[in-house]
Amino acid sequence: MDEVVELCRDLIRIDSTNAGDNAGPGERVAAEYVAEKLAEVGLEATILESDDRRANVVARVQGTDPGKPALLLHGHLDVVPFDAGDWTQHPLSGEIADGCVWGRGAVDMKDMDAMILAVVRQRLREGRLPGRDVVLMFTADEEAGGDYGAKFLVEKHPEHFEGVTEAIGEVGGFSVSTGNRRLYLIEAAEKGMAWMRVTAKGRAGHGSMLNTDNAVTELAEAVARVGRYEWPVRLTPTMRKFQEATEGVDLGPLQRMIGAALRNTVNPTMLQAGYKTNVIPQTAEAVIDGRFLPGFEEEFFATLDELLGPNVTREFVQHQVALEFGFEGPLVNAMVQALRNEDPEGTAVPYTMSGGTDLKTFSRLGIKGFGFAPLRLPADLDFSGMFHGVDERVPVDSLRFGVRVLDQFLDLC
Repeated sequence: MDEVVELCRDLIRIDSTNAGDNAGPGERVAAEYVAEKLAEVGLEATILESDDRRANVVARVQGTDPGKPALLLHGHLDVVPFDAGDWTQHPLSGEIADGCVWGRGAVDMKDMDAMILAVVRQRLREGRLPGRDVVLMFTADEEAGGDYGAKFLVEKHPEHFEGVTEAIGEVGGFSVSTGNRRLYLIEAAEKGMAWMRVTAKGRAGHGSMLNTDNAVTELAEAVARVGRYEWPVRLTPTMRKFQEATEGVDLGPLQRMIGAALRNTVNPTMLQAGYKTNVIPQTAEAVIDGRFLPGFEEEFFATLDELLGPNVTREFVQHQVALEFGFEGPLVNAMVQALRNEDPEGTAVPYTMSGGTDLKTFSRLGIKGFGFAPLRLPADLDFSGMFHGVDERVPVDSLRFGVRVLDQFLDLC
């Protein structure tokens, strides 16, 4: 519980910003830090570079029963970019203020990286081995689709997943306080991802002349239709359970994330067209971020194509599957019991994550997983707003709670 805070601060201070262009600092320095911390307690870690500076760390803790299937604990080392001028504390400072550790990655997800390291280091120092093999993976490039991280590991180094059937990682196990209730949301499903480039083509010409085949106009109308469309509510099995458990509960700021788990979504995020004021360009492009619910991918693309219209084409930038796992079984029971041991008044609830994680890629190997990075949070903290947001921070007490829960979880699973 003492060192988890310093581990988190150290990781935040390592710049591993990932803007998606493979031109940033990469994860190599962070990977070396993780490998060193594991080596200090006698665990040999392997650093696997997928490209210059793009590094992943893999290690395996041998369990006491080699006949049991292995468990994967995974976290990513990269973080999204930031504008330091917008922050109260510098995003690479790892500063402790107002009872929190501040910085980019404090919740996404160097906090969980630190919790995994702290728990594994303590258990190895004490000689407390888990019942099953535990594979540790600290990946690169999760924030840009995982080409240099999870996909590289699955495709080029599948031997490190030998015997792995289940996994835990981000984003779940965090508490939400509503009235006199405290819920712990465990991610049991993820929406699929469809990042797409959409293109309209028209007739190039002089900006002063009549032009009824303007690519910019065609694209702008299509993007507006997509961006303003109200997708219908579609209840998946996971969200039915969530609604049953939270009926009548005010979710507050969390509604932004939960609302997106009840429907397909598409958000235009980038536009590009033209090169001179008086030249009508032949093409215009936009990038859109589409997310589809488990079981509703076909409906999603049929509706999207209708909204785009016949004169706009689309191509994938990233296309990843939707996931949904039943909220039952020994692994779920272990998560629920570990939370209950530390917070008897809390209630574990499954939910669908509106974004995605490396689990999408790991699932290609038949691995079943959940988002479980346990944190008991203050009632007034807008935790979901911290993801990719300004002034990202995690309470010190929450980190300490998390390592207690994870430690018990490894005994129970």
